[in-house]
Amino acid sequence: MPNSLPHLLPDECRVLGTLIEKAQTTPNQYPLTLNALVNGVNQKSNRWPLVTIGEDRALHAIDGLRSKGLIREVSMAGARVEKFRHIAREALQIGTNEVVILAELLLRGPKTVGEIRGRASRMHPFDTIEGTQTILDGMANGEQPLVREVPPVAGSRAKRWAQLLCPDLHPLDAAGPEDADDAASDNRHVGASGREDRLRTIEARLQALEDAFAAFKRSLGA
Repeated sequence: MPNSLPHLLPDECRVLGTLIEKAQTTPNQYPLTLNALVNGVNQKSNRWPLVTIGEDRALHAIDGLRSKGLIREVSMAGARVEKFRHIAREALQIGTNEVVILAELLLRGPKTVGEIRGRASRMHPFDTIEGTQTILDGMANGEQPLVREVPPVAGSRAKRWAQLLCPDLHPLDAAGPEDADDAASDNRHVGASGREDRLRTIEARLQALEDAFAAFKRSLGA
């Protein structure tokens, strides 16, 4: 783990989370051009809150992340524009499980363990809730904690997890527009590995396919 955990600004969080997400879900389109990165930051799915930034804000965030050792500019043979990739694994000395969970929390805010497993599985498989809980415990109890537990949302008893790269990025007393019902459902099914778990995994994989298809269409100019 690095000597000190980098503190990110909100735009830096969204840019880093987007780079991690796209590296996992659309590897054939990665590293990302500035235009692709801006489109990814501004997309309407798997984001909360929704934001709209332009190239100037994205470049400012890129400069900040570069200075913190979290992203790198890539010059590719035959490419006419610069591309960008994250180096969060190396910088934070963590594995794919941990970096994917961080991306989910950066892009969508605090989540229960069941939500993390279901939603982050579109980027990388998480086989069980118990296994996901073990990963979160390791992230929370390391030399430099990356996540922490936060209180449940109203109407749920299921504790949530929030990232610590930018602790004030999301309000802790509110759920995202699609998450309140999920939190209540997760509270009823924590520890279960039946139909609810399988449904979450299927939904996550369908979303990954939709992301990949959208990227393919953009590559054709559609």
